[in-house]
Amino acid sequence: MSSLLIALVFAGLYAWSRRRDPRLLRNGLFFVASLWFAVGGILTAIASASPTFAVAVVLILALTPLTVVVLAVFAIANGVTVIRAEGLSAATSLSLLAGIGLLVLPAAMVALVLTGNGYAIATAAVLFFVASYLGVVFIGFLVYSLVYGRTAQQSRPAVLVVLGSRIIDGQVPPLLRSRLDTALGVYRRDRLTGPAPLLIPSGGQGADESRSEGEAMAEYLITQGADPADVRPESRAVNTRQNLLLAQEIQAAAGRPGPVLAVTSNYHVLRAAVLAREVGSDAQVIGAPTASYYVPSAFLREFVAVLVQQRRAHLLIVLPFLALTAIAVTTLRLVG
Repeated sequence: MSSLLIALVFAGLYAWSRRRDPRLLRNGLFFVASLWFAVGGILTAIASASPTFAVAVVLILALTPLTVVVLAVFAIANGVTVIRAEGLSAATSLSLLAGIGLLVLPAAMVALVLTGNGYAIATAAVLFFVASYLGVVFIGFLVYSLVYGRTAQQSRPAVLVVLGSRIIDGQVPPLLRSRLDTALGVYRRDRLTGPAPLLIPSGGQGADESRSEGEAMAEYLITQGADPADVRPESRAVNTRQNLLLAQEIQAAAGRPGPVLAVTSNYHVLRAAVLAREVGSDAQVIGAPTASYYVPSAFLREFVAVLVQQRRAHLLIVLPFLALTAIAVTTLRLVG
């Protein structure tokens, strides 16, 4: 029952934190922790009442290494697929590298421990802690991205900001079209029951683009039935932060106060929401579907970007463990 009580505590923390601001990353950790302890408590209760079930749980746990191998093989296969489809780059190789890491890292930690050397064992302990920490944070990020992206819209938006991405030959490709179609779905629905929201397609012109993303997106929205009076393109932004800041300026100039809903791809939802909070925007963010083969690499890329963006907070969590490990190794060396 203690696990269930802990689950209730984390559920309460999640409810409190989400009510305070749905865009906080810690919401994901609270949510996943609540699920983890709830499932653990339920399984423990059933296992104590059924020895057969207890044996089954032990067997499932014993298969954990096999699960890691399966995940590694999936990640490597997905990485190869993405590279073939999108070309080789740092972003497209993330899934492949993650899969290789899932195979190499455990083997390296075991090898270090088997040496019997104090420094090697300490290195293995550090690798285990850092890998475990990153794994937990990634699971929280992934799960909450999916939860938040489906539940972010709480009210009718006064403004819909569509975050841009690269256009090809001056036209919107499938990934960007998915964002625009998602925004159009909200626009059409709300137009039937009240004032239509203002559509702000946002994105500047890249070096390899024949025109601005905002212009191409606005053209698509209008050809798909949006009233030209409801479309105000933004054509200067070069990143998500600028998308949100410049959209605020357009909203103010248009005299359309009220809730803002940003639309992006499902893998980009949580980082966009965090950035919205950082720039002082009240925007919530919803996600549009993405090609399934691209999702794993895209989520990994967003996770790395969030880690870099909030590196100080993560270092503050990791550094005490590294310091304790160093002290332990030094102490053992002096005693030895």
